[in-house]
Amino acid sequence: MNEFIPPAKPLIGDEERAAVDRVLRSGMLAQGPEVKAFEEEFAEHFGLGRACVAVNSGTSGQHLGLLSSGVTAGDEVIVPSFTFAATCNSVALTGATPVFADIDADDFCISPASIESRITEKTKGIMPVHLYGHPAKMDQIMAIAQKNGLQVYEDAAQAHGASLNGTPVGAFGTFAMFSLYPTKNMTSGEGGMVSVEDAEVERLMRLYRNQGMEKQYHNEVVGFNTRMTDIHAAIGRVQLTKVDGWTTARQDNAAFLSENLEGVTTPPVADGAVHVYHQYTIRVPEDRDGLAAALKEQFNVGSGMFYPVPNHQLKPFAGTTADSDLPETMKAAAECLSLPVHPSLTQADLERIVEGVNTLAKAGA
Repeated sequence: MNEFIPPAKPLIGDEERAAVDRVLRSGMLAQGPEVKAFEEEFAEHFGLGRACVAVNSGTSGQHLGLLSSGVTAGDEVIVPSFTFAATCNSVALTGATPVFADIDADDFCISPASIESRITEKTKGIMPVHLYGHPAKMDQIMAIAQKNGLQVYEDAAQAHGASLNGTPVGAFGTFAMFSLYPTKNMTSGEGGMVSVEDAEVERLMRLYRNQGMEKQYHNEVVGFNTRMTDIHAAIGRVQLTKVDGWTTARQDNAAFLSENLEGVTTPPVADGAVHVYHQYTIRVPEDRDGLAAALKEQFNVGSGMFYPVPNHQLKPFAGTTADSDLPETMKAAAECLSLPVHPSLTQADLERIVEGVNTLAKAGA
């Protein structure tokens, strides 16, 4: 049988290993010069035009960003239900309440119309997710926020380098979180990076990540230990030099799939949007699970289901929103299947993916 094609594959080379070794030899392993350099280089590389703060995970970055923006108990933050649980978890961890909105069918991102229907006097902000690497409708979302006096917090975990009408994701809201988990478009091994609009929010983030202190032993707030190590930052700095090439490869792979797949709905790209294809997500109207199983069994091609259980149905949040309020979310959860699109794919891999999907879709698998 052909070698298994995994749905995702981290890319770590000799340059990353050498960078780690350099840090180990230096003896400065935590919160040293590598972290500072990574923060500055990340902001410059993606054209964010604002400061960045490195933390130990994307979830930490989201949590600290919300705390630093003043989100607290009694507040509501509007979030999509169709996303990874870290989105709503980060809101709940501040004591605030995540309020679930529906998505739009065309981009899997939060629906501006659904956002408007959920604004109350308790709403503090909106957290759009640039899901799968496609930017949310930020022009409309920012207009809604401005009209209602709300903040915007971008979940850009999957969207390094994505943009809308020339503006990079991460440059719209009060803050934006990028994940650096191993399967993301670039990694630091583990970690997160947060772009911050306001200098005071940035200062608070740096306090919260370091036990609440800017000056040693002079704690200003009750803080956390969510610092990024220099080891992780060194890996991230190397990955920054490679991510553009990997993004182009993802986009080329996605173009081949979209041109050749049949019997399934391929992911559209909005006008003015740059999609970076963290995931290449198709819709399978009937028996998505059966097609995924057959794709692995018959063609040795992996795939992923992101996200079969919407957040509003998870145990901590069940009952907060009626299923009937989120029709596009429920449909996407039943139909979505993410195919391999990562830069390690060969032409033969791509052709096998196409053959498998087309054969199974035609057979009604």
